[in-house]
Amino acid sequence: MELKNTLGVVIGSVIAASSFSAFAQGQGAVEIEAFGKQYYTDSSRNIEDEGELYGAGVSYFLTDDVSLGLSYGEYHDLTSDEAGAGGHKDIKGNLTSLDAVYHFGQPGVGLRPYVSAGVAHQSIGQAARSGRDHSTFANVGTGVKYYVTENLFAKASVDGMYNIDANEAEWMAGVGVGFNFGGGAQQVAAVEPTPEPVLEPAPAPVAEPEVAAPEVVRVELDVKFDFDKARVREESYAEIKNLADFMQQYPQTTTVVAGHTDSVGTDQYNQRLSERRADAVRDVLVEQYGLENDRVSTVGYGESRPVADNSTDAGRQINRRVEAEVEAQVR
Repeated sequence: MELKNTLGVVIGSVIAASSFSAFAQGQGAVEIEAFGKQYYTDSSRNIEDEGELYGAGVSYFLTDDVSLGLSYGEYHDLTSDEAGAGGHKDIKGNLTSLDAVYHFGQPGVGLRPYVSAGVAHQSIGQAARSGRDHSTFANVGTGVKYYVTENLFAKASVDGMYNIDANEAEWMAGVGVGFNFGGGAQQVAAVEPTPEPVLEPAPAPVAEPEVAAPEVVRVELDVKFDFDKARVREESYAEIKNLADFMQQYPQTTTVVAGHTDSVGTDQYNQRLSERRADAVRDVLVEQYGLENDRVSTVGYGESRPVADNSTDAGRQINRRVEAEVEAQVR
């Protein structure tokens, strides 16, 4: 009961300390959930009816994909026929688990499959005698979460449990609902004051004194991305705004936003990843900085156009990029 009360205090403190105006998935997010699971015990427990585990948990996202969670549940409807001539005996108990979870896919509305691994402590009544049996388990699991909104989700799971003390296996299958808040994956970066576009005059051709030769001015964009990600970093918004301001100044200009990847992964996967990166930068230009749709197009080149050595970490970081260039003539 002390563990149950402690978990309740943790969940309550997290909710009270979080700003509800900062709801978002991703790194730094907190998830709370309630669950119910069907419990299938090992054969040596002498438990007559398979019961249920009802409880709650809280998780913290260390990255956009990896979370660490603590949960507590209590067993219900477990009975044994080993109570003697009097009949059945009710079995009481609880389970406390600590699990690491890896989520597949991108944060946002929709499905996110996951796998998990961790440890658990079980305290449960015994069929043939008084007192409780205490066991340590190694857990592995898999399941899927469906995010109905950015913050509300439902889940289904299957958990395999290996009793290290008894050298036996058990498993559970269950469903749950939960709430996600406080992360940073979709926070909009504060845009710092942007310097004026850097003008690079081309050498002026020889011309008659009475005719002014046009000058070519240019802005270039080079946005870097994290490994296997297509989300624009906060520090890149200022450079993207610089390009948008230039194009607003010269409304006749258009640009092609080109996405690239490093060489890790298959050609097909990297091609799609490069297209998603280009689309992400285009969305910032159009949706946040107001450029017209028909002035910004995108293309993905996958891993086919490296500018650095893909055999080193530094080189791969340089190759995970989106590039764009805009030129205009002024007199």
